[in-house]
Amino acid sequence: MRKLAILMCLVAMAAVALPQEPPKTASAQSDAKKAFAKLKTLSGSWEGTIGDLSTQVTIRVTSAGSAIMHDALMAKTNKITMIYLDGDRLFLTHYGGEGNRPRFEGKLSPDGKSVEFDFLDVAGGTQRGVLKRMVFTIIDENHHTVEVTYLLPDGKSVQPRGEFQRTK
Repeated sequence: MRKLAILMCLVAMAAVALPQEPPKTASAQSDAKKAFAKLKTLSGSWEGTIGDLSTQVTIRVTSAGSAIMHDALMAKTNKITMIYLDGDRLFLTHYGGEGNRPRFEGKLSPDGKSVEFDFLDVAGGTQRGVLKRMVFTIIDENHHTVEVTYLLPDGKSVQPRGEFQRTK
């Protein structure tokens, strides 16, 4: 019985003495929430071009404020992008016409004007191309840009830029 008590004391002391995982910083959490809040300000109707394609975009906050739906109509094809928070992380999933669903993690740029989404993974094949990166930059309440990196089926990369102005 005495050995068991000593063993329990040693285990308790070791648990206190061993390095603990540092707690997640409040700034990491608030950066994801700040980026999400910034993107929510884009809610509304937009028109512009991506490359030389005329594009109409509707952005709306949905699911009781927990998601942003970005619906872009270009070349008679809708491309849906969903943006959402998961704990301390900001995610984006893109549903284009390629039959795949690339997923990205977002972060606020150091200047606080852009939200940059970097590729994490993709569900579905990439033989018809795949989106690899997206950056939303808010210029003012009525203007924003979207820069994308897209990998074509032949492996070449293109980087079109979209410029949009609010219509509603």
